[in-house]
Amino acid sequence: MGSAADEQLEALDRVARALDEIGADHWLYGGWAVDFHAGAVTRDHSDLDLAVWLDDLPRIAARLGDEGWIHQPSPDDDGGTAFVRHGVRLELAYLVRDDDGTIYTPHRERRGRWSEEALGADVRELNGVRVRVVGLMPLSRSKASARDDPLEAAKDNADAQTLARLIAPQTPAEPAG
Repeated sequence: MGSAADEQLEALDRVARALDEIGADHWLYGGWAVDFHAGAVTRDHSDLDLAVWLDDLPRIAARLGDEGWIHQPSPDDDGGTAFVRHGVRLELAYLVRDDDGTIYTPHRERRGRWSEEALGADVRELNGVRVRVVGLMPLSRSKASARDDPLEAAKDNADAQTLARLIAPQTPAEPAG
């Protein structure tokens, strides 16, 4: 992969370190999380996706601003927001825990539920960058969901195939008989 991937990985490393320094939990999800589980860059990416607690957003936004990231909200933002720095786009998905302990992303018309399994302590490394990632099985389930946009669906299909190869060796074989 070329310089865009290198720039995104460098940016991810800086962001993850900055959020660690202020004690803001974060999880990499989406296509880059697939690559971190795979241990290799498997395709081009248009952005970085991190899930963060909504209550931490003021501290996160301030720290990102200190690091040169520009907040780039959009009228289409629903359950998150974006920042841009040197051509790299960082998408933040908000996480909230309700009174019964359910974790979700607050969308305008629904809740995007997250499992405890997704938001564990799984840290992966890729090309010298270490980051906490969403769990392999929840990531695989999310990539198996159909999307309407053909380009997004194609990326999800490629990611789902990569994840299936990772999961297959972990699945016990059926006994013969």
